[in-house]
Amino acid sequence: MDMYTNLRKGEKGAWISIGAYVFLSAIKLFFGFSGSSEALKADGLNNLTDILASIAVLVGLRISQKPPDENHHYGHLRAETIASLLASFIMAAVGLQVLANAIRSIFEPVAETPSLFTAWIALFSAIVMYVVYRYNLKLSQEIKSSAVRAAAYDNRSDALVSIGAGIGIMGAVFGAPILDVLTAFIIGLIIIKTALDIFKESVMTLTDGFDEDEVETLSVLVRRVPGVISLRDFKGRNHGNVMFIDLTVSVAPKLNVIESHWITEEIERKIQKVKPHCVILVHIEPDFSSPISRQDE
Repeated sequence: MDMYTNLRKGEKGAWISIGAYVFLSAIKLFFGFSGSSEALKADGLNNLTDILASIAVLVGLRISQKPPDENHHYGHLRAETIASLLASFIMAAVGLQVLANAIRSIFEPVAETPSLFTAWIALFSAIVMYVVYRYNLKLSQEIKSSAVRAAAYDNRSDALVSIGAGIGIMGAVFGAPILDVLTAFIIGLIIIKTALDIFKESVMTLTDGFDEDEVETLSVLVRRVPGVISLRDFKGRNHGNVMFIDLTVSVAPKLNVIESHWITEEIERKIQKVKPHCVILVHIEPDFSSPISRQDE
């Protein structure tokens, strides 16, 4: 199915993130120690924790591809959302750590001036992570993956952290360490805000929340299907990149089975035209208040 193909594509984004974090953490820690830069060493350690977040996304995508079984009739698609939730926790922990370090640096003066070269390493890392962020963001939009989108936002947060580290190092080199504090504090707030956004979206999905705008848009499509007298009930939920919709519509009571089935198929066609990854269940009920059958029209 297409949805499983998309999940396999999503794994590529997770692997790219892991590769980038392994490479960047190695060079940051090496040059951080050799160049006496506490900021770059902290950024390198931060990337080590990001490897865990990317692995969580990768595992979630892999589990999501498992087919339905006797205990999971709808499949394992929500493992992707759980991976997004775990990624938000890791991002929040990193954001709090950045804030704590920024506050601590106010009271702890820099012991040794770092090498200016370490600032360029930090800025180079920011560029790399921004490229990875743009790739994963585009991929997440293409395959409609919340986990890959969470990974992309994590990539963006790390690009910001590296920019902050670079500014802080330059500030220390040129005698203005306060730049490090201000930049780190703002970046910490941005990371926490991003983590909260991912957390809220994940919780909404896991608790079967559904966007009201989606309900209104799809309801209009259903009501326009010939033969539908009224839309009596609409329920929707998301499992990873797949949308499940349960509908109850009323039709003329004199319709036969074939005619009623045509209406359900037309509803499915209308919705899947705008939502390709959608599973639809339509329940037909007779409307005795409008006893007009298709034969009478």
